Amino acid sequence: MANTKSAEKRHRQSLKRRARNVNVRSSVKDAVKSAREAIASKDGTKTTDALKAASKTLNKAASKGVLHKRTASRRISRLAKAAAKKSA
Repeated sequence: MANTKSAEKRHRQSLKRRARNVNVRSSVKDAVKSAREAIASKDGTKTTDALKAASKTLNKAASKGVLHKRTASRRISRLAKAAAKKSA
């Protein structure tokens, strides 16, 4: 339990940040999942739209500091690689 006013404030801030980060992470997971499903369906337009949406959410999460920028980049790269492999 926080003993000082500043510690109480930091705790409140950390709870707000955690809620925001959890929300962003779940949206990233949803976007990546839908992209993987689109890749598996082998539908070209669906795949490109899903990849675009997933990369946008991953980049947004990285810019907000929820994910590391290299982690986001790696995930985008792997999705694009999987899409290229399925389309070929």
